Order: sequence, then C-alpha cells, then structure tokens
Amino acid sequence: MREKQVVVHLPQGLHARPATLFVKTATAFSSEIGLVKGDKSANAKSIIGVMSLAVANGETVKLTADGSDEEEALDKLAAFLEQGAE
Repeated sequence: MREKQVVVHLPQGLHARPATLFVKTATAFSSEIGLVKGDKSANAKSIIGVMSLAVANGETVKLTADGSDEEEALDKLAAFLEQGAE
C-alpha cells in the first residue's frame, strides 16, 4: 500500500465535473484507491464518496492505493489534483 499527500489546485475544488473526471481516472486502475480529507475518507472510484468530502481548492488530501498498479495510479491522480486538470 502506498499513499501520497497532495495539495488540490482545482479552481472550484472537486465539484461535479472534476470529481467525475477524477473518478473516471481512478476506475481505470485495478488497485483499490482511497481519498482522505481530514478524518473522512472515500473510495476514489465512487462519485458520491468523492463529492461527499467537499474538497476545496488549496486543501491538502491524501491519496491511498493498494494493488498491482498503485504507483501509477497515485502518480496520475496526484497530477490531476495538482495541475488543475479541469
């Protein structure tokens, strides 16, 4: 299992459109992927879970991944959150 701290650089945070793209990216990987904000966590492959965290621009979140492609998954999802891929 690997994890990575990421500062979110999405102008509107993980609202509907970027959250959908984030989940779509996460589902492309076979690893179990989580998103953690404070004391709340969600399955990164669940749109409801991701949106329930209400992640805002500038907040720090933790990505977790466990599986055969965990490193690639973390790198790709971290880049999405850090580079404002909206």
